[in-house]
Amino acid sequence: MIKNKDIIWKNFFKKEKKKDYFIKLIKKINMDITQNKIVYPKKKYIFNIFKKINFNKIKVVILGQDPYYNNNQANGLAFSVMPNIKIPPTLKNIYQALKFDIPDFIIPKHGYLIDWVNEGVMLLNSILTVIKGQPRSHYNIGWEKFTDNVIKTINLNYNNIVFLLWGTYAKKKSFLIKNNLVLTSSHPSPFSFYKGFYFCKHFSKTNKYLIFHKKKPINWNIHKIF
Repeated sequence: MIKNKDIIWKNFFKKEKKKDYFIKLIKKINMDITQNKIVYPKKKYIFNIFKKINFNKIKVVILGQDPYYNNNQANGLAFSVMPNIKIPPTLKNIYQALKFDIPDFIIPKHGYLIDWVNEGVMLLNSILTVIKGQPRSHYNIGWEKFTDNVIKTINLNYNNIVFLLWGTYAKKKSFLIKNNLVLTSSHPSPFSFYKGFYFCKHFSKTNKYLIFHKKKPINWNIHKIF
């Protein structure tokens, strides 16, 4: 297994960008933009998680669906918003479940999850773009193939990773994961929060698994932003 994971990802992106599906995918997004459709996140943030994560320190993958579709919410990190944006209901529910699971967790007043990314948590949406006000608008244009290949790459090249699959859509990705821990639950959205997610204790279970495998646990607390 290659120790320097940066090499793996450099090769991954080099190959994916040349594939027909990826070329068509980027053309589709650019076409939407030229037709004056507002696409979220902003272009510079579409691949934000791949710019922010340290590939040599990935410990956890939290899989989302598609980005937030309201004004300026999406920032390329699944479930996260920028510090000056109101915390969405789904993220509020994640914080509540985390507090229930780990009582020492201090619920922050913002939704910017960069601290989790710095801890080695990959906040990955299955679909990386969306048209403003139109959820699922960029389903089946190629993102699923891209992010499935991301998951396969992690599964193949990392040991003892925790995959958190929340909701029916995310659970369908479990077949891609053979060599690592998969934890599933209902989605943290208001519609399904109390159908299992609130009580799932995925955060403490993740840390127990990491400690068992002699890895540093995740510090789920999020710094204040002044």
